[in-house]
Amino acid sequence: MSELSHVDEAGGVRMVDVGAKPLSKRRATARATVVMAAATATRLRTLPKGDALTAAQLAGIMAAKRTSELIPLCHPLALTSVDVRLEVGQDSVEIEAVAETTAQTGVEMEALVAASIAALTVYDMAKAIDKEMVVSNVRLVSKTKEPVE
Repeated sequence: MSELSHVDEAGGVRMVDVGAKPLSKRRATARATVVMAAATATRLRTLPKGDALTAAQLAGIMAAKRTSELIPLCHPLALTSVDVRLEVGQDSVEIEAVAETTAQTGVEMEALVAASIAALTVYDMAKAIDKEMVVSNVRLVSKTKEPVE
């Protein structure tokens, strides 16, 4: 089990010790999709609950900042930037979340949580008018690590 960083030799879970690692500038990008009826996509700014796109953008940013409270073995990070963008298509919303930090561990989970929660917020805001929506294709698109100069 040694290839799993969050599992110790006895098979128990553990938080990885990153204390000896150097600081690096880190960036991760994640995406998610919410598929919906075309009529729903045209109403996302004027739903009975309000503007789903603005609410989802804020929810994604807030979620990224709380990732370590949601994912048990995730390190708390001082995020330097979180950007959540939503693009409405004919019958979907594409969400992209970018998280950045200077730290000893990456920000993949923060980007994934931001994209996921933004997608779930769109779903929550529009579920009263569209019972067939699907949250799909949550994925990590890229991650980078650069030495701190």
